[in-house]
Amino acid sequence: MLLQPSQTKSCYIGPVISPEEFIQEHFFLYIGKGIMHGYDGHKHYSLHEGEYCLVRKNHLARYNKERVNNAFEKVVVIFDEPFLKKFASQYKPTVKKFTSSSAFVLLHQHKKIAAFISSLIPYYDGFGKIKKQFADSKREELLLLLLKTSPALAGVLFDFAVPHKIDIEAFMNRNFRFNVAIQRFAYLTGRSISAFKRDFATTFHETPGRWLMQKRLREAYFLIDKKGKKPSDVYLEVGFEDLSHFSFAFKKQFGFAPTQLQHAG
Repeated sequence: MLLQPSQTKSCYIGPVISPEEFIQEHFFLYIGKGIMHGYDGHKHYSLHEGEYCLVRKNHLARYNKERVNNAFEKVVVIFDEPFLKKFASQYKPTVKKFTSSSAFVLLHQHKKIAAFISSLIPYYDGFGKIKKQFADSKREELLLLLLKTSPALAGVLFDFAVPHKIDIEAFMNRNFRFNVAIQRFAYLTGRSISAFKRDFATTFHETPGRWLMQKRLREAYFLIDKKGKKPSDVYLEVGFEDLSHFSFAFKKQFGFAPTQLQHAG
């Protein structure tokens, strides 16, 4: 397609975004080769070659790549808020409420989008980036195409409101596996950090840090004991940053290492 085979290649258009599991800005994701797997706390998704989606800001999401024939290629176009506000001021799109809560908005394939992806080839700078002087014009072109082929996206992209206050118990039980800071959880539930801690204590009778640790360890125990998973496959899934920290915390909680539980099963 756009890039050399037998390698992992990425093209980014727009500002740098954080790699953490909290999505700070909307972005368009196109898979050129391979498969991208995603999870947003509600369900699992898979994107194959030629498929694309919009990943929504102010959501938690985890994604990983799968090579096909030793190749993986993707194109990412970031629609940050300043760009979207400028676009809205110029084009005044019709905005209707978008009801889905999914982080990944899967889009039907359209030949115009495929043609746009192909049109990016002359603008690469050789390092997986579109040359700066063309980046905004190409983002604008893509956004016009997306709104033409998927008008409902206006309700996602041009909603600039901050998250509203939601049920903290349901949200945390659904999203405890995501490894993000307490401040992120507070923001996504529509609370200040102090209000979040207060409401959390009222709901769970525990601090957020201790509750998250215990919840993640119990989930890990279940996955190893009942699902037969390996500790090395589980620690990231339940929200730990590294295997050694997970193993230490697991042994402290249960009195034996996760590998012992695996072998006992």
